[in-house]
Amino acid sequence: MTVLYVDADACPVKDECIRVGERHKVQIIFVSNSWMRLPEGDLIERVVVPDGPDEADNWIAERAGKSDVVITADVPLASRCVNTGALVLSPNGKPFREEAIGMRLAMRDLNTHLREIGEIRESGPAFTKQDRSRFLNQLETTMRAAKRQASS
Repeated sequence: MTVLYVDADACPVKDECIRVGERHKVQIIFVSNSWMRLPEGDLIERVVVPDGPDEADNWIAERAGKSDVVITADVPLASRCVNTGALVLSPNGKPFREEAIGMRLAMRDLNTHLREIGEIRESGPAFTKQDRSRFLNQLETTMRAAKRQASS
């Protein structure tokens, strides 16, 4: 059975995850380091992990597998989940794919290094309406693929 895992601490698309997850009747698990207000529902679960830099990531990576969907902006977490066969999306709707995950990890590491030495100061582009729309479309497509994968 497909599960939708959401790396929830800074996720800007929680409502969209709920809407699509409920339409597909899959369990939606929001994982965070602190309690957050979410709608109540039979399919919605909150998991609060202890404080720590990668606690939420570790919790998700230990459970997500083939035919599950993971929502995260964290590239190392995405890499771990892709390696287990999960389908992974960033909140802006861009999928993490096995063939490109190495390059995304390398770019993340390069940008982190450039920020640390002061060569770049911004943290990335702002989240837009187009990102939200792309995310909704891509989550719908990904959820259908995950459910097909689960039933085969």
